[in-house]
Amino acid sequence: MAAAPLLLAACGTLGAAAQAESGAAGAFVDVWGRWADSGGDIAAAVTWERKVQPGVTVAEIEDAFASVAAEENLKMVGSLPLSAELQTRSGQPQQFLKVYSYCDPETARLMVEFSPHMAAFLPCRISVLEKEDGLWIYTMNMDMLTIMGRKLPPALKPRVKRVRDAVWKMLERGARGEF
Repeated sequence: MAAAPLLLAACGTLGAAAQAESGAAGAFVDVWGRWADSGGDIAAAVTWERKVQPGVTVAEIEDAFASVAAEENLKMVGSLPLSAELQTRSGQPQQFLKVYSYCDPETARLMVEFSPHMAAFLPCRISVLEKEDGLWIYTMNMDMLTIMGRKLPPALKPRVKRVRDAVWKMLERGARGEF
């Protein structure tokens, strides 16, 4: 009897895998490995991070983000300066923490039409946070959208890949302070 639920789960997994993009298995193994290596921290498993090079300032990171956004036609749709808000509330200095939000409205609409659940991931967010060893940048592992998910419609796939690549560039260039 215990084998029946396992068999049903395996059938569902195989069915989902058949609908996934090429390379999904490798991306899944990477996420699974990060999950295991982090002791089960799902957020660590599904994000990208970069340590900011020493000497790079928040202003340089923000300039790098803005530069990539302009190059890739992404719109900055907001920011959430959490550490500034916490400092205002407490009157105490805070380690830097700010969330930046970017969007390509047309691609966002097409993704939500493809899967309404994608609305929960909008807009694309990238965060800068200060830790004991310096500044770090975190963002969602966008390969989950471009590789691990259901096959994207042909007209949507290059648009999503462009947004994925833009977020990756923000991560990389922001960590180096390049703009």
